[in-house]
Amino acid sequence: MSGSFQRIYALVLRHIHLWRSSVMRLVDSIYWPAVQMVMWGFMTQYLLPQASFVAQAAGVLLSGLLLWEVVVRGNLSLSIAFLEEMWSRNLGHLFVSPIRSWEMATGIIVVALLRTLLGLIPVSLMAWAFFGYSVYSLGLPLLAFFIILQMFSWSIGLAMSGMIMRVGQSAESFAWAAVFILMPVSGVYYPVSVLPQWLQVISWSMPPAYVFEGMRAILAEKTVHWDMLAIAFGLSLVYLVAGFQIFQWFFRLSRRHGTLLGQGE
Repeated sequence: MSGSFQRIYALVLRHIHLWRSSVMRLVDSIYWPAVQMVMWGFMTQYLLPQASFVAQAAGVLLSGLLLWEVVVRGNLSLSIAFLEEMWSRNLGHLFVSPIRSWEMATGIIVVALLRTLLGLIPVSLMAWAFFGYSVYSLGLPLLAFFIILQMFSWSIGLAMSGMIMRVGQSAESFAWAAVFILMPVSGVYYPVSVLPQWLQVISWSMPPAYVFEGMRAILAEKTVHWDMLAIAFGLSLVYLVAGFQIFQWFFRLSRRHGTLLGQGE
């Protein structure tokens, strides 16, 4: 087990050195959430005197944005960490070393977590400085929201990374688009109840719907629905296991067909 820890640590350390040598690699983790935050912040300021719901829960849009960015950044950070190995033609080198596929998956999950935190913590502080709203006012449930959404984002990132490993970089665009396909049914800015019945079934099968409904309940009703959080956590765990198994399956297919050593730009 100590050997596995050392290999995972080495993989994470490699990416940290990449960030230190090129800070621009981290800029997009802050830039896009910051732009979105400023836009929705001004939108909130405009709606405050006109919309009763927003007036009751002034942070509903900014909270929705910041929590959705947890999903987006988690998925993209994991996908980028994996793609970095492909772009540098390092994937084959990694897998002829003693590193196992699950250690690789664990390493890029840790890298994704660090990158997400480095991007979203400054943006959340900017929301407080510019618009007087702190997402941390959600209290302890915020930690649960973050963990649930991160796990869900990792499941998508692992599945997409596995597909790219098997198919090649022609499938790279799926890494960027996969999360956004789910946004309309995740209830980020509106309740799930506004969706058609058949879409509500899809929405309630995914963890983000429970998280965002729970967020709105805290902001508007000052109520924490721990039962919804428990369901969301269970679903996230199922999705994460499924994402990991998909990653493993694609890895085995890639190794069987000899495509691991041919990856790169």
